[in-house]
Amino acid sequence: MAVSTFQAPPLKPSLPSTLLRRLKRVPLSHSFSLFSAPNTNSFHSSYRALRIRAIDAAQPFDYESRMAQQFHDAQKLKIAIVGFGNFGQFLAQTLVRQGHTILAHSRSDHSLSAQQLGVTFFQNPHDLCEEHPEVILLCSSIISTQRVLLTLPLQRLKRSTLFVDVLSVKEFPKNLLLHALPPDFDVLCTHPMFGPQSAPRAWTGLPFVYEKVRIGAHDDRRIARCEKFLGIFAREGCRMVEMSCADHDKLAAGSQFITHTVGRVLEMLTVKSTPINTKGYESLLNLVENTCGDSFDLFYGLFMYNKNSLEMLERLDFAFEDLRKQLMARLHDVVREHLSDNAGIGKVQSLPDEYVHQLLLKNGQNGSAAAPLLSLPSEDLRSGDVVKLNNYKSNDANQSDDNSKLKIAIVGFGNFGQFLAKTFVRHGHRVLAYSRSDYSLVAQELGVSYFNNIDDLCEQHPEVILLCTSILSTEKVLKSLPVQRLKRSTLFVDVLSVKEFPRNLFLQHLPRNFDILCTHPMFGPESGKNGWNGLAFVFDKVRIGIDESRSSRCDQFLDIFASEGCRMVEMSCAEHDWHAAGSQFITHTTGRFLEKLELEGTPIDTKGYETLLSLVENTAGDSFDLYYGLFLYNRNAMEQLERFDLAFESVKKQLFDRLHGFYRQQVFKHEEKLHDSPERRMLPKISEDK
Repeated sequence: MAVSTFQAPPLKPSLPSTLLRRLKRVPLSHSFSLFSAPNTNSFHSSYRALRIRAIDAAQPFDYESRMAQQFHDAQKLKIAIVGFGNFGQFLAQTLVRQGHTILAHSRSDHSLSAQQLGVTFFQNPHDLCEEHPEVILLCSSIISTQRVLLTLPLQRLKRSTLFVDVLSVKEFPKNLLLHALPPDFDVLCTHPMFGPQSAPRAWTGLPFVYEKVRIGAHDDRRIARCEKFLGIFAREGCRMVEMSCADHDKLAAGSQFITHTVGRVLEMLTVKSTPINTKGYESLLNLVENTCGDSFDLFYGLFMYNKNSLEMLERLDFAFEDLRKQLMARLHDVVREHLSDNAGIGKVQSLPDEYVHQLLLKNGQNGSAAAPLLSLPSEDLRSGDVVKLNNYKSNDANQSDDNSKLKIAIVGFGNFGQFLAKTFVRHGHRVLAYSRSDYSLVAQELGVSYFNNIDDLCEQHPEVILLCTSILSTEKVLKSLPVQRLKRSTLFVDVLSVKEFPRNLFLQHLPRNFDILCTHPMFGPESGKNGWNGLAFVFDKVRIGIDESRSSRCDQFLDIFASEGCRMVEMSCAEHDWHAAGSQFITHTTGRFLEKLELEGTPIDTKGYETLLSLVENTAGDSFDLYYGLFLYNRNAMEQLERFDLAFESVKKQLFDRLHGFYRQQVFKHEEKLHDSPERRMLPKISEDK
């Protein structure tokens, strides 16, 4: 297995050096103009010296031009595409553009499409084969390849014809071609790791996998023909990968089949764009669009004809079940601690009362009937929540005004707190910080005043308290704050990934004089490292005093994000959590269970698989506490987890139903043969007289 250094031969040679040398040897003084008239003022018989304006070495009948044309024509192939559907037409566009003669045949009538592409279409495969194409390119589906191959009139082809397939599995067509074709035919197994969706305009850098299964070893013309065909893709900039069919299928099961499986599962969830899409969620939407543009037959073929796919499906199943058990185990511990709190057995990790009540109902406590654990917000609630997009504009005029500078205290100075602090400082705001861990050196480098004692920080009377703690520790941190040392009108802001939980927490524990702003920057140190322009920032002005100075302070804080180019989305906390469960939680769930598969890059990565690798890298960079918090503190997360499970089961059922149907078809074929054979009695006929 290696990446080939295959180089395509040039289509046109450069100007022959012999011609250049001849031109250099011609003295300009001995040249004569074809267009200058004799000098009428003298009797000299000589003409003016020729001034060479240009050199045209490609005259129609000169030797060099004929040689160039012969070389150019020698690179052209007569290629017959069998199976002229979407992928066949996709390849034909490039083949025609490179000047090759393209013939086509398909069960369906694609004559009009062929005519538009400059392709000769044949309804009858006999007519096509009698044209003696040099290459037969099989572009049929995986499932129909065997039937198509067996129906071709091979006797009408030249005995040395090159057969090429472009299937997404490789061992199956390799064995099929070797078994069904006479030994005189050449065989080249290939897989362009792209298609009309993933490479609509260019193939540069995309992998093209091939194995020279059987090429006439002692015939230079047949070897050259194979190289010419590969040269088509090399000239388009493909990354040429020479690899055995067995190695391809092993790697493809771990990349391409997983990519299509995840895409199909997400399609079953009917994932849709939301006003608060993260980059990770948008990559999943693109994955669904790319994979579901292919037929189910392609997906089934990847499963049916790659012996490694069943193992990968089982690994996916185990990975998701393992992740589910992790979440449920953590949830069980929390509920158990909550139930034992009244007995004084241990310190309880706080849960929303409504959440615990529903958990108890789920487990049949107090004799109540089981109720749904979590539900979506009611239709009335969602219809009443008005989502305002891009209605917050940056007030650049205030940026230079000292009155617009805020004193912001960041409580929880970990990675995310430091990430935000860099931008706050750059905008000229005074930033204070406190955390359980000692980040004084980091704060000093960022230009932030660090406090080891929370009382000391609060006595500085910051205008804004920004909570950047984890979801699980937020309540504990909030309760430990000496709010009596703050000004009574202080603005409290959170940046948690769930919103109803901190909203209720603030309203419950903060005195009424404090202002409350719930926000969620839909990005982090990884996704926002190159700037925040266009990234969503969600906010809900939960409680802001009617005093103009307090309203202005809230707007000044929001203006930090607006001036960075964020897409400002004003949305209720309930609406946020409903959207986030269907986008952010699904994104993290997909990344988490793929992480358990320990996926790695391969020499034949598709764009879709690269998307999954990137997703795993981004989500795995966050702590499990963040993911668990998305699950525990979003009332909609449990339903999304159940839907994900059902979607995965539905995809598996589709695959196994098709497999079962195929098996039954084979069994009944044998039964029909038995019925067609002469009837034989297994026991002697018993006389009715006895």
